[in-house]
Amino acid sequence: MLSDPWSFLLLREALLGRRTFAEFRDNLGIATDVLTARLNSLVEHGIMEKIPYQEPGQRTRHAYTLTPAGEQLKLVFIALQQWGDEHLASTEQLRVLPVTRDTRRRVRVTLVDEEGTLVDQANAEFVPAASAIPRIHGAARVVHDA
Repeated sequence: MLSDPWSFLLLREALLGRRTFAEFRDNLGIATDVLTARLNSLVEHGIMEKIPYQEPGQRTRHAYTLTPAGEQLKLVFIALQQWGDEHLASTEQLRVLPVTRDTRRRVRVTLVDEEGTLVDQANAEFVPAASAIPRIHGAARVVHDA
């Protein structure tokens, strides 16, 4: 589903406020058959939803909006941009920046533990789930093998 560049570009455009088939097509220069397939896949996987709309004197069409799951991918895009800023040398100025709505200050993705404490990236690791301490609403719970 998110295995090709077009899907990421469609999500970027949706995060920028694009909603209609024509807006996606015109802004990306994507072939209509590819656009149809990618939008259908994003809808099928619960990332976007189709909303009917009608311009005066026109037939009913569909707009595509991000679902809550799609909106959460904003974190992934911000993290990818952060990584690129740090590790990919570029002389080009960024065309899109993540900022707060109210202050327009740039935002960053950071790691926090379950209690909201900031965690240094060097202190985070992946472990088998069985060796982690499962928590429910901040309280430790014991997990028994079935």
